[in-house]
Order: sequence, then C-alpha cells, then structure tokens
Amino acid sequence: MNSLKSISPIDGRYLSQVEDLATYFSEMALMRYRLVVEIEYLIALAHHHGVAECLEFTPEQVDDVRNIYRNFSDRDAMAVKQREQTTNHDVKAVEYFLKEQLQKKGLQEWSSFIHFALTSEDINNLAYSMMWSDAVSEVYRPCLKKLLKTITTFAQIHANQPMLALTHGQSATPTTVGKEYAVFASRLNRQMEQLIRHRCQGKFDGATGTWSAHVVAYPDVDWLQFSTDFITRLGLDPNLLTIQIESHDSLAESFHIISRINTILIDLCRDTWLYISRGIFSQQKKQGEVGSSTMPHKINPIQFENAEGNLGIANAYFTHLAEKLPISRMQRDLTDSTVLRNQGIPLAHSLLACKNILNGFSRLTVNATKLDEELEQHWEVLAEAIQTILRKHGHDDAYEQLKTFTRGQQVTKDSLNTFVATLTIPESDKQRLLSLTPQSYTGLAQSLVSHTL
Repeated sequence: MNSLKSISPIDGRYLSQVEDLATYFSEMALMRYRLVVEIEYLIALAHHHGVAECLEFTPEQVDDVRNIYRNFSDRDAMAVKQREQTTNHDVKAVEYFLKEQLQKKGLQEWSSFIHFALTSEDINNLAYSMMWSDAVSEVYRPCLKKLLKTITTFAQIHANQPMLALTHGQSATPTTVGKEYAVFASRLNRQMEQLIRHRCQGKFDGATGTWSAHVVAYPDVDWLQFSTDFITRLGLDPNLLTIQIESHDSLAESFHIISRINTILIDLCRDTWLYISRGIFSQQKKQGEVGSSTMPHKINPIQFENAEGNLGIANAYFTHLAEKLPISRMQRDLTDSTVLRNQGIPLAHSLLACKNILNGFSRLTVNATKLDEELEQHWEVLAEAIQTILRKHGHDDAYEQLKTFTRGQQVTKDSLNTFVATLTIPESDKQRLLSLTPQSYTGLAQSLVSHTL
C-alpha cells in the first residue's frame, strides 16, 4: 500500500506506529481467524465419539490441517478474495478455500464436515472476539503497561517535589508533582486490572441459537457441552443463550474499559499540557525539529496534543461500537457486520496515543526553580492551615478572619507571619504555623506516592 494515498492516517501517516495490529485486524487476518475456527471445529468433530461419520484424524493429519492456517500466506488470502468475487459471501469463500486445501492434502473425505450445521455468525463472532482479545493482550496491553510503568516511575521520582495546586484555575493547597501523577497511575492501574480479567464471549449454536441442525443430525450428542468445550479452548467464555448473532455485550464491556482508560489519558494529557504552558515542566529540544513555521523559539507539546486527539477519535468509535453492536432486529440483521470490521481502528488510535504519551514523557523535565517561584508568590495558600488551627481552638469565625485577610489581597511571607503573631492560640501551634511554608504545606502527599504505587 502506498501510504501517501491512504484515506485513513492509520494506514498512512501513522502506519509504522500501529502496523503490528494488521496481524489481527486486516482483511487477511480475518480470513486466517475464520480458518482457525473452521479447522479447529473440524478437528473437534473428528475426535468426538458421537459423530461417527466424521473419521478421526491421525496426529500427523491434525498437524497437517492446522498448517493451513498456520502457514496462511498472502497468496492464500488472494485466493480467498477471488472466490469471494464469485460467492459474494466472505465466509463461504473461506469454506470453499478450505475444501480445496483438504483436497490437495488428500483429505477430501472430511470436506462435508467443514462448516457442519453452522451459520456464518458462528464463525464470525468467534473470529472477531479472538482477533480483539489477541490484539489487546499481545499489542495494546504491553504498550499500556509500559506507559503505566513510565507514569509510576515519574510519580516516584518527583514524589517530594512541591507544586502549587490550582482548583478552578486559582491557587490552592500545595501538592507534589509525584502525588498528582500517582493519581493517574492509580486510576490506570484499576482499569488495567479490569482489562486483564475481562474475557470476551462466543456462541456456536447455529442459525437462530437452537442447535437445530446439530440435533437433527446427531441427537445423542451433548451439543451444549461440545460448544462449551470448543469455545473455551479458543480462549473465550461460552454464551449459550443467543439469537443468530452473539450479543456482543462482552465486546462492548471491553470497549468501555479501554474508553475509560482513554478518558483518563485525556485528563493526563491536558494536565501535562497545562503544566508545560505554566513553565513548571520543560521539554528537551530535539536536533533539527521545528516547533513553529514562524516562531523559531517554540517547542510545542505535540506528543500530548496528538495523543489527546487520537484518544478522542478512539472514544468516538468505541461509543458507537458499544452502543450499536448489542442491538439487533429480532433474530438478526446485518448492521453489526460492517461495524465489527472497524473494531481495530479505535484500538489503533488508542495504541498510537499511548506511544505518543510515552514519547512525550521521554522529553519531559520538571522545572524545580519555576515550581519554587510559583509557591513563593502564593503564601495565601496557607490560609487554610491557619483557619484550621483557629477552628481547633474554638474560633468559630476562623474562616471569616482569614477570608478578610487574604481574599483579593496580596499576601506575602511577612504579612502572613505578622498576622499569625497576633493570633490567640497556644505557642506550640503558633510556632508550627510560623515555620510553615507553601513548599512544606503538602500534608501526606509524599508518602501517598509510596503507599499507593
């Protein structure tokens, strides 16, 4: 593919960063996953004592048949695509391809049991769920894990670095850089655990979810147990009560988890962007890189901006996928088919965003001098501490006193200490307040990082 002519930037501008997902979401990948389901089903039938007419494979034959999907090539994919031009049915094209491959291997006597008693959705739902599950566990999750480790390490390194907090954009009780990023790490870790535990479901119960064709052919086979075992072996959870299509509820659950991860990362990107804008974070310059076409001094936070944009696109897709896929008119309509083909797109945007954030963090440094300067300009943040001590000693107008002293006023170290010296409180508490600075008024922020990460 000529990336300069691609419609989507995922297959063009950003292809090099997300191309690993082609193994799971390309047209060829879908063919191969369909073949996995068809071939493993054929093997399962051949080794079930209740399906006498489907002869048992020898171990060598099993390996030979599995090599059809193990060695599935570009040429094979083109052969399937050519058949689809005649059949106008992608799953049937895979079935015919498999029959031809068995004939080439001298195994044509098993051909009648390919796709036996199944509907296309029995193949498709398993293939799509396997594609999604494999891509998430083998490509997306490792990248997210690396990002989570990077954020965690950043939080630990800067656990003791005081920082002025802003609530409503106004100066507020100081925190530490590490504590703020520990919040993001903690939130992401919770979603990661849910993503790891989550399992997609699959169905294998025929045209309308009744196993009717199966039962009429082999009434003595326990098809519920057969399907349960088969779906489980493919790494999915069995859904035994369905219409023609699998309900897709479990896929929607997975989309929602990653969507929540993306929302957390959007929050992180925006905060980091603002910290860079404030000058309390700096970015390392890169030789030859241009930040602006007209302003040569600029080093723009483009990694975090790019990530935020991609995360938004991903969540727009995930929202539609999660809202659309669980809905089907009566026993089935085809609206899920074209939608499911797009499930790789939001994962690609999510993966791209993770890589951009990682790149952004690799260039990020904390400007301790600027952080200290900010804190020195905002001694009014200690008003909370003073009024709390006054409350402790029974001053019911404590808040009002500090409001009068600080609100709309320029508060300095000297003016604050003069105010504290006039307070009627025990000397020990007075000395504690006099020794307090914006830099030291961070409570448990430092220890929270080590306790929670």
